[in-house]
Amino acid sequence: MNPSQRQAFFERLRALNPHPKTELEYSTPFELLVAVILSAQATDKSVNLATRRLFPVACTPQAILDLGVEGLSGYVRSIGLYQGKARNIVATCRILLEQHGGEVPADRPRLEALPGVGRKTANVILNTAFGQPTMAVDTHIFRVANRTGLAPGKTVREVEERLLKRVPTEFLQDAHHWLILHGRYVCKARRPDCAACPVADLCRYRHKTPAPDGGARAQRPARPPRGEPPRRR
Repeated sequence: MNPSQRQAFFERLRALNPHPKTELEYSTPFELLVAVILSAQATDKSVNLATRRLFPVACTPQAILDLGVEGLSGYVRSIGLYQGKARNIVATCRILLEQHGGEVPADRPRLEALPGVGRKTANVILNTAFGQPTMAVDTHIFRVANRTGLAPGKTVREVEERLLKRVPTEFLQDAHHWLILHGRYVCKARRPDCAACPVADLCRYRHKTPAPDGGARAQRPARPPRGEPPRRR
């Protein structure tokens, strides 16, 4: 895509969803950190089901540290790889209390030093909790960036760096959420919903899928379906 096409791409996504949000439910940076660690190789829906039980009981580093790995595991065992995630979360809580006054750090090096926190998780926290224009490239963003021609790359890091260079500055803060939602609900892996895509004419994907009835369909926004639980605030 050229610069004018990239501008139009994000203008359309913004028009359909002016204030995109993560689908993980949280009310503090710490709750978001726990939710994101739990979300690795798991769905946001499964994480929300677990944290709705956990956070009313333990929503601070000290409270989760008091639960311990075994106690925390009881709340998150429905999530894949829960034992390793529980160990990482408890270890992270200990570090937050001992080194950061119980607060989630707002910089990449200290975030990435926490157990269970890699570059992608750090980018989510920096963007969503602290308002920094980072780009957490997951499978959805990687697919959309390559499929559409927005910022093609062979590795996650390459796509991240190209997106940061190519996304117009005015859209950088929210681009992460727009691209995830677009990949999750429209530009899906197995069968993208090209007939409902608001940016189909800008997309370079050569194998666009037709509408089921063979005709054109009205475009719909790249946002979660109705009926999803509200975000905890």
